[in-house]
Amino acid sequence: MLVALVLAVKAGWDTMRDPVVQRLTVESAALPAGSPPVTIALLADIHVAGPDMPPSRLKRIVRQVNALEPDLVMIAGDLVSEKRIATKHYSPEDIVDPLAQLTARYGAVLVPGNHDHWFDWPALSEQLARHDNLTALVNEAAQFGPIAVGGVDDAFTKRDDLEQMFTQMQPLTGARVVLTHSPDIFPQVPTNVDLVLAGHTHCGQIGYPWGGAPATMSDFGQQYACGIVEQNGKVLVTSAGIGTSLLPIRLFTQPEIWLIELRPAGS
Repeated sequence: MLVALVLAVKAGWDTMRDPVVQRLTVESAALPAGSPPVTIALLADIHVAGPDMPPSRLKRIVRQVNALEPDLVMIAGDLVSEKRIATKHYSPEDIVDPLAQLTARYGAVLVPGNHDHWFDWPALSEQLARHDNLTALVNEAAQFGPIAVGGVDDAFTKRDDLEQMFTQMQPLTGARVVLTHSPDIFPQVPTNVDLVLAGHTHCGQIGYPWGGAPATMSDFGQQYACGIVEQNGKVLVTSAGIGTSLLPIRLFTQPEIWLIELRPAGS
């Protein structure tokens, strides 16, 4: 009984605590020498649904992100959870409206995740289009200040089209960042991309006390499932996200916001 009570208290804390801020600095040869750094806040797997992620909690997290003063916010999919055991499901308007309060200089860019498609991506996309500071990239690319961003549709449901996205990205300038829901596209990303940002795995959501997790939702097992991977000159960050999927609990993982500073090479 005592062990069960301790685990229940731990799960409640891990699930509902304020996101931990993880920090990383990445150098890019594509940024002009002497230019100021650009800061990206990465969110993933928000999963708005009751009981653990009502819009009111997302509003608090948005205020936490705004206090970090990022230049750009990037959201790696799964705005919503349509899980059957949810105590409450919310409308597309309720899900998107807290994100409209993000105040980053270059706004926020996001890609769909598998749960967004299963819920109602056209309805979510319609709400996102109502807000000037929110941009959805679906196998598309766009310029955000000194950063060229490519947004990949969800690879888990096989909607990704990297060729189309990289074709659009080719004429853009500055540091190259790819935003994706699933980290499994990482081996296919060319080496002229500085940074790949992903979610989907929740770092297992329910993990082992000593690290790792029994499930990763990645075809590569633990290789790309959590945190930072550097490979062939590219950097991958896979976020644990902030919400939950399937079960409304975390255990031995924590919600997190990544704050990534892109600097000119050698600075």
